[in-house]
Amino acid sequence: MKKILTFFSYLLHPVFIPLFGALVYLFCVENYLDVFSKYLLLIQITLITIFIPLTFLYFLKVIGRVDSIMVSDVSQRKIPLFVQIILVTLLVLKSVTFENVPELFFFYLGGIVSAILAFILLFFNVKASIHTTGISSLTVFVIGLSLHENVNWMYSIAFLILLNGILMSSRLIMKAHTIKELVFGFGLGIVPQLVLLRYWL
Repeated sequence: MKKILTFFSYLLHPVFIPLFGALVYLFCVENYLDVFSKYLLLIQITLITIFIPLTFLYFLKVIGRVDSIMVSDVSQRKIPLFVQIILVTLLVLKSVTFENVPELFFFYLGGIVSAILAFILLFFNVKASIHTTGISSLTVFVIGLSLHENVNWMYSIAFLILLNGILMSSRLIMKAHTIKELVFGFGLGIVPQLVLLRYWL
């Protein structure tokens, strides 16, 4: 059971959340993008939010600035989180723009706000769970898309809520976070998304 729960910590790592959100938006709801544009956007998102951050994390691990991909130490989180903020900001400025994909734009914008708040908390020695930030923000986004498109995604939403619980259990079993840190992360993911819903629903 412990190995299964640990697997979810890697599967639902925060770097994958932007891609998961993009997959839902591009292939599960109606939009005007053609197939070529969709895959081109997915390639850009994958490079900027997954490939570059993971490569940078590996570099930091090699030079001894982080201990693992999970970056458990508070002091080690500042540089990777700051880089992620910059990369996603570039993405919404150049590719995932309000004009092209407004719903996805606000999802990413909410993610940037969440990351900035988590970054600020680090200076107060508060380590919010970025894992729960990611999965909770994705859950709100999918609920928003369901309302926006007027489609019944009850089972998908229930599954995402279940994943929230599984991921929190995983982080506790791995001793990566306390309950308080999980709650902080959960709140950081939900609140910005809820605030921004009014601009695209």
